[in-house]
Amino acid sequence: MSTFMAKNENIQRKWYVLDAAGKPLGRTAALAASILKGKHKVDYTPHADCGDYVIIINADKAVLTGKKLTQKYYRTHSGYAGGLKETQYSRLMAHKPQLAMKIAVRGMLPKNSVGRWSLGRLKIYAGEQHKQQAQKPELWAGK
Repeated sequence: MSTFMAKNENIQRKWYVLDAAGKPLGRTAALAASILKGKHKVDYTPHADCGDYVIIINADKAVLTGKKLTQKYYRTHSGYAGGLKETQYSRLMAHKPQLAMKIAVRGMLPKNSVGRWSLGRLKIYAGEQHKQQAQKPELWAGK
């Protein structure tokens, strides 16, 4: 008996909605990364992009535990001397909560082409409404 390997032609993708309201940012991001990779499926294959689509709503209501709001920073560098820009997470969560969630999910995906493809299937919204009603997404009720 040979080992099953998923192929791109055979993959059936579903749409799932995750509600981040009142939940820790990292826990929501870890669950989203797991669904995007397809680890909840029986035919999971690490080298193939077999995950599903994920819609995260209420990203602005996700919480950071401990002192992360004041002590954690989002840092970017332009590549030039003195080009470091720092943004405190309290400001980032107030102005761009979608970016904070996307950074967290991206850090939990593989750093290769499969991770980049998976991140393209992630949709994040600050409020309760989303634009993917036509895809008939299911509310995630998994593990």
